[in-house]
Amino acid sequence: MSAPHSPHGSPSAGGCPFAAGACASNTAKVYGQIAEFDNVDDILSAANKARKAGYTKIDAHTPFPVHGIDGALGIKPTILPWICLCMGLVGMTTGILLTTYCMADWIPHPSWLVENFKGYRFLISGKPMLSIPAYIPPIFELTIMFSAYTAVFGMFLLNRLPTLSHPLFSSARFRRATQDRFFLAIEAEDAQFEAKQTQAFLQGMHGVLAVETILD
Repeated sequence: MSAPHSPHGSPSAGGCPFAAGACASNTAKVYGQIAEFDNVDDILSAANKARKAGYTKIDAHTPFPVHGIDGALGIKPTILPWICLCMGLVGMTTGILLTTYCMADWIPHPSWLVENFKGYRFLISGKPMLSIPAYIPPIFELTIMFSAYTAVFGMFLLNRLPTLSHPLFSSARFRRATQDRFFLAIEAEDAQFEAKQTQAFLQGMHGVLAVETILD
């Protein structure tokens, strides 16, 4: 559910900034508020103003990538590359241990260990037991495999995907975010969020076309 507002008009009777009846029932959970713009310069300016005003739970929705929007929103670099690096090192270590173990016959084993888990005691073409060049292919493949799977599944987890529904999808106006409109969203979970003050703050943005309260 959503309740659209004019950037300069009264939100609703009695000063309630939400959809009709929501304030009276006290059952509607507010997701946040969005402001609509029609060009890149205004959305960048609005994002900068929101960040400087102390808002942290903010996001921009645009029909195409906007250069500089990450900095304007104060988005920090993702931790995913470091996670991939760590898992790549784990894969590399696994590859080294696996190849060394499989080709070594000098590793001490407890007497109770099953014969199949005692390595392969073969000398192939006279190669030494620790022939690192021969071990590079499996080591490389395991490094890449661990990193690649971490990148894919880490991206899903960090982005909380799959998200089959989102409160913003209930806004008819928001559908133009994939066409020709730019939206700045401020979530109600933000410590700075206060319905009337945030609405007035968004309405004061340069170039704002409309402000809308989104109910969850």
